[in-house]
Amino acid sequence: MENILLEMKNITKTFPGVKALDNVNLRVREKEIHALVGENGAGKSTLMKILSGVYPYGTYEGEIFFEGKACRFSDIKSSEKAGIVIIHQELALSPHLSIAENIFLGNERAKNSIINWDKTREDALIYMKKLGLEENPNTPVSKIGVGKQQIVEIAKALAKDVKLLILDEPTSALNEKDSDNLLNLLVELKTQHNISSVLISHKLNEVAKVADSITILRDGKTIETLEVETDQISEDRIIKGMVGREITDRFPKRNNEIGDVVFEVRDWTVYHPEYSERKMLDQINIKVRAGEVVGLAGLMGAGRTEFATSVFGKYYGTKISGKTLINGQEVNLSSIPDAIEHGLSYVTEDRKEYGLILIEDVKQNTTLAKLDKVATHGVINENEEILAAEEFKTRMNTKTPSILQLAGNLSGGNQQKLVLSKWIFTDPKILILDEPTRGIDVGAKYEIYTIINDLAARGMACIFISSEMPEIIGMSDRIYVMSEGRITAELEGKTATQEEIMRHILNN
Repeated sequence: MENILLEMKNITKTFPGVKALDNVNLRVREKEIHALVGENGAGKSTLMKILSGVYPYGTYEGEIFFEGKACRFSDIKSSEKAGIVIIHQELALSPHLSIAENIFLGNERAKNSIINWDKTREDALIYMKKLGLEENPNTPVSKIGVGKQQIVEIAKALAKDVKLLILDEPTSALNEKDSDNLLNLLVELKTQHNISSVLISHKLNEVAKVADSITILRDGKTIETLEVETDQISEDRIIKGMVGREITDRFPKRNNEIGDVVFEVRDWTVYHPEYSERKMLDQINIKVRAGEVVGLAGLMGAGRTEFATSVFGKYYGTKISGKTLINGQEVNLSSIPDAIEHGLSYVTEDRKEYGLILIEDVKQNTTLAKLDKVATHGVINENEEILAAEEFKTRMNTKTPSILQLAGNLSGGNQQKLVLSKWIFTDPKILILDEPTRGIDVGAKYEIYTIINDLAARGMACIFISSEMPEIIGMSDRIYVMSEGRITAELEGKTATQEEIMRHILNN
């Protein structure tokens, strides 16, 4: 007989005007990694917020059973007391506190309200050793990489006697090595510590690698649960369940007329903003033509984002030298307003931190980067702003009840469409897209690809940065390979292979 650790039965959750979950069912066994997949807005995070007490009992319909007992969690503390811990995509660590302090944050080793620092460090070392984290426990969290910060979050969960660990997109900000380490750690927690996990991820290769079971949600409903040992599972089958249709070609075809060079960067050299002797970019030379999508491939730390942000109004770096040319004429892009005025736009890799104002609505975010288009003598014409926002909502197929919806309430894919709307509203000639599909599902990715193709078809010059090599190859007409701040190769998109790109990355 199966040992069921968690059962969520007929969970229904309604927000004003939207049914987010409709009779959803989920069963997780003991000693199991259970993947939860679905498009952005399918209800995955909402379901986990109910389980973890973020949405307390009484705000939803249905029942939760954990270790065979009915549970009515009133808040996060009550779910953690039962042994359920959630690790969100945005890590809940205090960067200026030490590793040890973060592990016991809210769960301090104290007596009579006085923290025992010796015990804090001793106990921290026990959990760190279990997870293979060899740093000094007194090290500030800001001084370790994101991959190790994820491990600190898991150590926090172990310190709370976790039985079920929920991880929401845990590898979205990790490189391939750190992602593999984290996935292997989940397997180790399962086999050696009897800890079950619910893994929410859009990276289906990772799901296939570690999951024992896979539950697919679509439009707030449970579509099916697949058992890895007994069901015929493929990425295509999972995708069909997620989007309700087969996607035969992950990357839409593009047959553009590629025109003259629109944007050129010559001998671009940039030094670190704090360590002025450290060269981050070394003699970068690239050209982008009208109607062309040019990929920038490379590992994390190769200098791709540093290149984008230093070119876009010299937002990043010091001692910047080199030339930028638009339509053959040298231009001065010494500030972000200068860059926008000359027709250059940059879609950041971090839509929540730098791309949007989450507490403002869709309307305001759409026009934010070029308010003078909807203003007269410095006064915003609200009717024009509404018309612009409605136009982009339709054009981008942004799913939102209203342009007055807060940006923070949109799904990841729709937030990304809103970031694109904001920058396309500025009428750019050149668009730099930095990880434009990070953290969004396969269906939303296809929509973003289609939007990029449409922009290229209109003659826009696009620079496409991605850590996913199949995406770079599938979307690019040409590819520049970067490694350690230098261009190491220029390849044709139609003939490039992942092996060839990696060879140029490593043999720099």
